Amino acid sequence: MFTPSTPLPLPAPSLTALLRGLATARPDAPALSGREPGQDALPPLSYAGLMQQADALAQDLAARWGIQASDRVAWLGLNHPTQIALLFALARLGAMLVPLNHRLAPAEWAAVLADCAPRCLVHDAAFADAAISLCAAPGGPLCIALRDLNTRATPNALPAPATDATDLGVLLVYTSGTTGAPKAAVHTQGNLLANMAMAAQVQGLTASDTVLTVLPLFHVGGLCIQTLPALSVGAHVLLHSRFDASATLQAIATERPTLTLQVPATLKALTEHAWWTATDLSCLRAVWAGSSVLPPAPVAAFHARGVPVCNVYGSTETGPFSIALPPEHAVSHAGSCGWPAPGVEVALRSPLGEVVAPGEVGELCLRAPNVVRRYWPDRAACDADGFFHSGDLAQQAADGSYTVVGRAKDMIISGGENIYPAEIENLLLQHPLVVECSVVGQADARWGEVAVAVLVLQPDAPVGSDWAAPFQRFLDGRLARYKWPRRWLRVEALPKTALGKVQKAALKTLLDAPAVE
Repeated sequence: MFTPSTPLPLPAPSLTALLRGLATARPDAPALSGREPGQDALPPLSYAGLMQQADALAQDLAARWGIQASDRVAWLGLNHPTQIALLFALARLGAMLVPLNHRLAPAEWAAVLADCAPRCLVHDAAFADAAISLCAAPGGPLCIALRDLNTRATPNALPAPATDATDLGVLLVYTSGTTGAPKAAVHTQGNLLANMAMAAQVQGLTASDTVLTVLPLFHVGGLCIQTLPALSVGAHVLLHSRFDASATLQAIATERPTLTLQVPATLKALTEHAWWTATDLSCLRAVWAGSSVLPPAPVAAFHARGVPVCNVYGSTETGPFSIALPPEHAVSHAGSCGWPAPGVEVALRSPLGEVVAPGEVGELCLRAPNVVRRYWPDRAACDADGFFHSGDLAQQAADGSYTVVGRAKDMIISGGENIYPAEIENLLLQHPLVVECSVVGQADARWGEVAVAVLVLQPDAPVGSDWAAPFQRFLDGRLARYKWPRRWLRVEALPKTALGKVQKAALKTLLDAPAVE
C-alpha cells in the first residue's frame, strides 16, 4: 500500500468562485485562444471575458431554454472556447455538461442521449445535421446551434451561486466502451477542482505558461490533464479545434507554448512529419502524454531533441490525473507511469482483493479526491472503502514508481504461467520494423491459452511464409520463451476506439488467419 501525501487544498470552493477570482486578479490576461487548422485564430478571450461569457450563457440557458439545477446539457462539436465557457455557465446553474464524442456513430450518440436524457443539445456548424436528426427523435432534447447562444448579454436576475458547490455534479463523461456499453462518470465540481490542484502542482503550471491543447475536450484527458489546470492558475490556453500535425508544429514554432498534451498516435504523427526536424522545440519544457504505455520510438525522438515526455496514468473515472512521471525522471524511467499525484492513494490488489507482496503484479486500485463516486444516474463507481478498481495490472518498483503491465482481463494464462501482453508489446515496439502491435490470448487445447502477436509493420518489412522470423529472433534473450507469441498476424491497421485505444476484442476476430510456426 502506498501512503499518500496530504491532499492539496482546492483552488476555490466552486468553479464559479474560481473563475470570478481569476477574472478579478487577471482581468486582461489571455485565458483562451481558439484556432481551426488552416483558419485564422479567434480573438483571445481574457479571464474577464471568459467570466462575462459564462455569466451570459448561464442567464441565456436559464431564461430562454429553461435549464435548471441538475439538468444535463449535451455538446456535439469540435473543440471551441465556448465549450469551456459553457462548463462554467452550467456550474453556475448547478447543471451538468455532457460532451459527446464526435467520432461516434449516430446510433451511439442516440444511446448516450437516451441514457442521460439531456434537456438540450448544443452543436457547432460541423455537426448541425447530426444534431438536428438526434433532436428530432421522439423525446429528443432541444436543439441549440452554437451561434444562437447569447454570450454577450449583461446578466441580471441570475440565482446566486452556491458558496460551496464541491458535491454538485457538473460533468458527465462517458467511458470509451472497450469492454461493453459506455457508462457516464459523474464528476462533481470538487472532483474537477481537486484534479486541477494535483495536475497544476505536478506539472509546475503557473500564470506565465502557455498550454497548447489539441486533444478532444470530450475526453477527460484533453479537458482535465492540462486545459482546466492551466486555467485554474491563470495561464493561457491555445485551443485547437482538433489535432492536426502541421498546425501543431506550426503553433509550437510561432506561438511558443511551454507545455502540450499528446497521446501515442499524435506523438507518432508529429515525429514522422516533414516539419519535425526543422521545428524549434526549445519553447517546450515538457510534453505530457496520457497513456498507460507509451511507444518508445516517438518518445526517444522527443528526448533526442531535449524535450522530456512525461506520462500521466488515469482513467475517465479518476480525474484522470492519478499517477505521473515528472520531467526529471522521464528518461531514467521511460516506460513507467511514475509516482502517485499528491493525495492519491494506490493499492495493488490480487483477484481476491488482498494487497500483493512488494514487486508483484496486482490490480491498480485508486482512492483520491478527484476520483468519481458514481456512474450516472446513481451506480457506485468505487468499493465500500472508496477505491476505484481500474482493471489495469501494475508493479511497483523499490523507488515507489509504478509500471502498468496490462489489463486484468487481457492477462494470458498459458501452461499455468501468467503472461502480460504489455510486456511483449513494449519489446516488439522497440524493433525498427514494428509500427504498432498488440498481443492477445487465444484458446489452446494444450496450453489453455497462447499469446498471439498482431503487428503493423513498416513497408520494407519482409514478406513470405517466414516474415515473423526476425521478430522471434528479436525476442530471443529478451523474453522468456514461455511468453513468446505462438502465433503471429500481420495487419494494415489495428482496430481502435475514437480515443486511440486498441480494441482487443475486435482483434480476436482476426485469429482465423494462417499461423506462423
